[in-house]
Amino acid sequence: MQISKNKVVSLHYRLTEEGPEGQLIEETYTSDPLQFIYGIGMMIPSFEENLESLSGGDTFSFTLNPEDAYGAYEEEAVIEIPISSFEDENGQVDRDRLQVGSPLQMMDQQGRAYHGVVLEPKLESIVVDFNHPMAGRTLHFTGEIITVREATPSELDHGHVH
Repeated sequence: MQISKNKVVSLHYRLTEEGPEGQLIEETYTSDPLQFIYGIGMMIPSFEENLESLSGGDTFSFTLNPEDAYGAYEEEAVIEIPISSFEDENGQVDRDRLQVGSPLQMMDQQGRAYHGVVLEPKLESIVVDFNHPMAGRTLHFTGEIITVREATPSELDHGHVH
């Protein structure tokens, strides 16, 4: 069976930066395979495009430039936020959760959630990077399709593989 819309794809992959010999970012060969429903927006569109029409047992190797993956790194997404934004109801700031590399989730006035990472804690502010961790990176995928099958009605209703 070939990969197409509403098929459940199970695959192993190796993700490196720049090319096949680049720095390893992640891989699934030592864990469970990646499973997703093709064509419903679970994966990067260009990732799916490179897998279309492949079948179980097929291998793949392709590179995604930043604009085809998580976008360019945007300096404007690095924001200095006043320390007062992190005060609790008692006016206290938990600086332990504001260390370099700490993940943050913040909401804007419209209730939209934004995920960021602390770059620099300062006395009166915190510098946070709201870029996706893979923004600006060229990603190279190699791997193997394990199985392709029809998604069940329940999987399609819930939007994920059971």
